[in-house]
Amino acid sequence: MTSWVSLVTLLAQGEGEKTPDFWVSMLPFVLIFALLFPIVIWPQRKEQQKREALMNSLKKNDRVVTIGGMIGSIANISADGKEITLKVDDNTR
Repeated sequence: MTSWVSLVTLLAQGEGEKTPDFWVSMLPFVLIFALLFPIVIWPQRKEQQKREALMNSLKKNDRVVTIGGMIGSIANISADGKEITLKVDDNTR
């Protein structure tokens, strides 16, 4: 066992201090990014496009359910479409 450890140590010392090229050391990161991009980013883009299409199709008096569970109808949509006023009952907004 000791001779095996000594042999491995001598072989490791004999090779010298050669550092790999920058591109060779970056290759695993590039591969990981290339694999994760279609898995993570593309579905998020599709979901965002669906959400934007839904928001653009909303109009006054459409019945909606919020993420909090409130059921109501749209009373007003701002000009830029970023703010929606929801009418829940006759006396509330």
